[in-house]
Amino acid sequence: MRISLPPRLAATAAAFFILLLLVTACWAGITSNLLIEPGKQFALGGGQLGSFKVEAHNVGNVPVDFKERPRDGGIFGKTTLAPGARGTLRFMAGSTALLLNPSDQQAKVDLKITGDTKLSMRYEVNGKL
Repeated sequence: MRISLPPRLAATAAAFFILLLLVTACWAGITSNLLIEPGKQFALGGGQLGSFKVEAHNVGNVPVDFKERPRDGGIFGKTTLAPGARGTLRFMAGSTALLLNPSDQQAKVDLKITGDTKLSMRYEVNGKL
């Protein structure tokens, strides 16, 4: 048995299905097992239209500093996660989340990122504003 829909209803159903997939993908977010070398920082975001949230778990042996670099400049300290600690941080639209490893050992952080996940990701030398 074949069901036939009027073209307008079929187009509406297809558009709804695509929208549902996009919304589901946004809710799913990004999961990452991040390694940060000694003396480096990981930059997440910058210039995106929306805000985003980072749920972090420090699974390494060294503390990791979290900072926010707003679109308009400057830098603000958010928190430091000790080894084994967890935290949830929110970042403004256009901001960059900075994860700094000031130690002489590799840092390891598990991340779940939700919200506007169209984010650039790059490593930088510690202290870059």
